[in-house]
Amino acid sequence: MRSLCIHILAVFAVSFLSLLSVGAQEVELKPIESHVVDTLMLDSVISVVVDSVQNDSLLAAPDTVPDKYQSWKPDPIRAMWLSMVFPGGGQIYNRKFWKLPIVYGGVLGCIYAITWNGQMMKDYSQAWQDITDDDPNTKSYEEMLPLNYPISGRESQLADMFKRKKDFYRRYRDLSIFFMVGVYILSVVDAYVDAELSTFDIGKDLSMQWKPTFIKNMASTDNSMFGSPAISLTLTY
Repeated sequence: MRSLCIHILAVFAVSFLSLLSVGAQEVELKPIESHVVDTLMLDSVISVVVDSVQNDSLLAAPDTVPDKYQSWKPDPIRAMWLSMVFPGGGQIYNRKFWKLPIVYGGVLGCIYAITWNGQMMKDYSQAWQDITDDDPNTKSYEEMLPLNYPISGRESQLADMFKRKKDFYRRYRDLSIFFMVGVYILSVVDAYVDAELSTFDIGKDLSMQWKPTFIKNMASTDNSMFGSPAISLTLTY
């Protein structure tokens, strides 16, 4: 607001001084020295206006901010440690927020798989123990079978089935744990590599192109040259 007022006053001053100068020339009342004074005053006013406009443009334009405030380069070591201490912390530090659903989705999916497979393993393990012991009061295996399922005479068959189910869910529980560790390691590696490549040149001079070509080869029967169509890979750097 202050700069706008200064601009308006400066424009009015320039206009007023211009009118005075023109009027003096028409009636020829002012001496020559007055024109020199008016010219100096006009130059000073115009310089004030130009300086004010330049200062306002510097304040308003975001592109004139020094480079040290515009460019931000993440530290790869800090990004790696943040991702190790807190999953997704390195991605947040690198300002790659779109990767957070991938990291947390993988972690939560692995936690759900570990929990579900672990619970199923415990249920079938308890059912296997109850059907193989000599205590007739332990009948938790009936909950793992359809209603009114005939058990008499099939104890050994059911015991084998419960054991296979128990081993099956234990295997997938362990695989879920390995997958969770893999997601954690990948998030750490991604945070480090992303921060390391933040200053990598990805300009138009770097390119890879596939294009058809013609390969010359020498025939075995005579000395004439023959060609074969092919595909070439061109790297530009």
